[in-house]
Amino acid sequence: MSCPICQKDAVQKYRPFCSKRCADIDLGKWMSGQYAVASTREEDAEEVMDALEEALSNPTDDDASKLH
Repeated sequence: MSCPICQKDAVQKYRPFCSKRCADIDLGKWMSGQYAVASTREEDAEEVMDALEEALSNPTDDDASKLH
């Protein structure tokens, strides 16, 4: 099995990765949203739209500072 990040041989301790570094890179991708699991539930899309509409209609000072 090869590491999904760098394609080197996987090491049992970090499987399916070759090292802690590659495992951390993968975790960072999940945490930053680069990876996502798609949902087929219609309710999920509605919840996202409701949350987005709420955020756009009630901006906070924190939201405004992120735009600059």
